Amino acid sequence: MKLHEYQSKDLLAKYGVVVPGGRVTSDPAEAKKIAEELGGKCVVKAQVLMGGRGKAGGVKLFDNAEDAGNFTKELIGKRLVSIQNPAGMIVEKVLVGELVDIAEEYYLSVLLDRAEQKVVVMISKEGGMEIEEVAEHNPEAIVRLHVDPAWGLDDYQVREAVQAAKIPAPAQRQMVAMIKGLVKVYIENDADLIEINPVAWTPDGKLVAADAKVSIDENAMYRHPEYTETKDDGAEDEIEAEAAKLGIAYVRLGGEIGIMGNGAGLVMCSLDEVNRAGGKPANFLDVGGGANAERVKTCVELVMMDPNVKGLLINIFGGITRCDEVAKGILSAFDQMNITIPVVARIEGTAAEEGLAILATSDKVVGASTMQEAADKIVALAHA
Repeated sequence: MKLHEYQSKDLLAKYGVVVPGGRVTSDPAEAKKIAEELGGKCVVKAQVLMGGRGKAGGVKLFDNAEDAGNFTKELIGKRLVSIQNPAGMIVEKVLVGELVDIAEEYYLSVLLDRAEQKVVVMISKEGGMEIEEVAEHNPEAIVRLHVDPAWGLDDYQVREAVQAAKIPAPAQRQMVAMIKGLVKVYIENDADLIEINPVAWTPDGKLVAADAKVSIDENAMYRHPEYTETKDDGAEDEIEAEAAKLGIAYVRLGGEIGIMGNGAGLVMCSLDEVNRAGGKPANFLDVGGGANAERVKTCVELVMMDPNVKGLLINIFGGITRCDEVAKGILSAFDQMNITIPVVARIEGTAAEEGLAILATSDKVVGASTMQEAADKIVALAHA
């Protein structure tokens, strides 16, 4: 689960990490008051979990509290759309924060290195840039420090890593302290990512987490009830957020062929086959084992929430999932929705004959005997 910026900064501050002053609000009058407390000069940031919010008009600097309040009034309730998130997200809160005078920008993150099966700290003197760009064009600018799961980090290891990253000498002591704090935050809060970009070095010699991203492991959320209220808006995509509420595994992929299956492996194979046939998957959706007709109907509705979907591929292998229940769910969705796109279904396994007989009563579903045949048919029909 991704935390909002204000939540991330509040969490880091509890562990002694220096963050800019400021508070979150949804009230323009309160935003003006917070800006006044900060001396008028402030930054107003939309609290939405999407990339490119600055370019989308969700971040603005101000010299006076009046303008900050007026901007907040314009922003609340507005849908921000970016290249990273074309569906957009509606702004419900803003963070009114103090401006940070930045002399230099650095990059710092803590995440899991799955290959090494260890937590890794990534440090770079080239902050303010996307770390992927740095890795591509100047990989030697990134220093990686792995955390021993048994012994943790020794101070000398952190100092050596900070020096190797060429962090200027005046900032090194504070950077060492920040790294140790972030590792503690990561482990004690079941995080799977902490990223500060930029880490700001100010003219008066302070190291500040000017921006912060924290993501908590979904499987550990029962240990963090303080984030329950904002859990439902933790997805960048509104369909993913709705699926999360319903307990359905759904990932939006941006293509035109909607895909449903039971079991992650079968769905992944379906994605591959659609790609092979010349289509682009719109989503990953696993209906789960033992899905009944009502759940299947809900899954169809989720897929159809994406306006880019031009065809639907349903690939079911019935084990504990009964194919006749799947067929009932599909037709139930058709009865309640005006589905005009082509639908191809391949179902095998438990009660497959009964399921095929049910689907045969509808002229909206094209059958297929194999996954490859189903992929070929849906891509051809959707593109036609």
